[in-house]
Amino acid sequence: MAHIVESRKACAVNPLKMSQPLGASYAFMGLASCMPMMHGSQGCTSFGLVVLVRHFKEAIPLQTTAMNEATTIMGGYDNIEKAILNIRSRAQPEIICICSTGLTETKGDDVHGYLALTRRKHPELADTEIVYVSTPDFTGAFQDGWGKAVEALVTQVPREGATVRAERVNILPGCHLTPGDIEELREMVEAFGLEPVFVPDVSGSLDGHIPEDWLGTTLGGTPLAALKDLGSAAHTLAIGEQMRPAAEALHQRCGVPFTVFDRLTGLTATDAFVHTLSQLAGRPVPARLRRQRSQLVDAMLDGHFHFGNVKVALGAEPDLLWSVGSFLAEMGAELSVCITTTASPLLARLPTNEVVIGDLEDFEQAAGAAGCDLLMTHSHGRQAAERLAKPLFRLGIPMFDRIGNAHKRQVGYRGTRDLVYEVGNVLIEQIPHHGPNDWPLTREARAAAVGEPTPGRETAAASA
Repeated sequence: MAHIVESRKACAVNPLKMSQPLGASYAFMGLASCMPMMHGSQGCTSFGLVVLVRHFKEAIPLQTTAMNEATTIMGGYDNIEKAILNIRSRAQPEIICICSTGLTETKGDDVHGYLALTRRKHPELADTEIVYVSTPDFTGAFQDGWGKAVEALVTQVPREGATVRAERVNILPGCHLTPGDIEELREMVEAFGLEPVFVPDVSGSLDGHIPEDWLGTTLGGTPLAALKDLGSAAHTLAIGEQMRPAAEALHQRCGVPFTVFDRLTGLTATDAFVHTLSQLAGRPVPARLRRQRSQLVDAMLDGHFHFGNVKVALGAEPDLLWSVGSFLAEMGAELSVCITTTASPLLARLPTNEVVIGDLEDFEQAAGAAGCDLLMTHSHGRQAAERLAKPLFRLGIPMFDRIGNAHKRQVGYRGTRDLVYEVGNVLIEQIPHHGPNDWPLTREARAAAVGEPTPGRETAAASA
């Protein structure tokens, strides 16, 4: 069992974590025809906007209530009212999702009361769904904001008493899953003849496609009609421990039974997921999934020579840390350093001695002291890798110095296979190779190799 340590430094140095409002905004971007909005200052929104734009290389719809000094003191009702009315008239979204920030949480704005008053004053808003979630950025982290946002959605939007459809399955993916991961899961679920509904579905909105028409809202994702009809599913599959509260909330509201998978990276983890799908569908595992499993087993066999006894320093959100770290340990690597952003019941189960809730300064110092062979974290770990002269495998959000981030996949048989190859190839590059000057040559042979006169002969010629 790992020992959990929380860093007590006065400030974060090269922070690993990102804020709850950003995580919630990212979740809301997985809804179709949605306009996410941060209730706070313009700076809160603009910084979050930059992070997502640099990571996905896409236009990101994200609005703000633009609080200033006066409205922060007096209350933000007017700002929320004006923002909602402007968004509805200009972008015409089906759903507006609002998340709080540290500024308005410190003031104590009663946003639920503001929204009720706004709806009474403006009956024309009846055709627009409005969802609010409290996400103060002085507590928690990116993963917490995502989880709270999804929990708010399934608590406030779905209708109760829907007719159950046996082939429909709700999928609640965690923030550690990329759009490519969600596409992979969709293919796996549909292979059993099931109808998956992902909430949220960033594979439809942030998968890097070019739309035919410009829209001011999100360009794809879970439709509002599907969100309201979540109660018609026969089962809910939650991916990541962060999604357990949302699955429980949907079960309490609509009675949909659920299963939580703490990870889908790895052979045994994917086997459990496939077995559950087979039971839900009442069908055997398709031949193509069996072949993909065989390919993964072969990849693990090829890769384990390079993973064995490698010391890894891993810095990521808890669910991503658990997913990738557990698989690396299964491949024979040693989790020498584990740094994360927020508390989770999974941390104590990690196959390592200690997990630190800290920053990338803790990550760098611990990796140097442990003599780690490989660093794994997001792009802000690149300076640590340069100073330690160690390879960096980029993992999580943000990755602003790489392209194709939306299409990376690390779940399922094929995603795990790709992870084995990518990490294995990074490790192979670190194997030292001898050059001509590395061999223990004699002085005569070394001189001949560089075209110089052979020692001894030159002296003899001079004497003659």
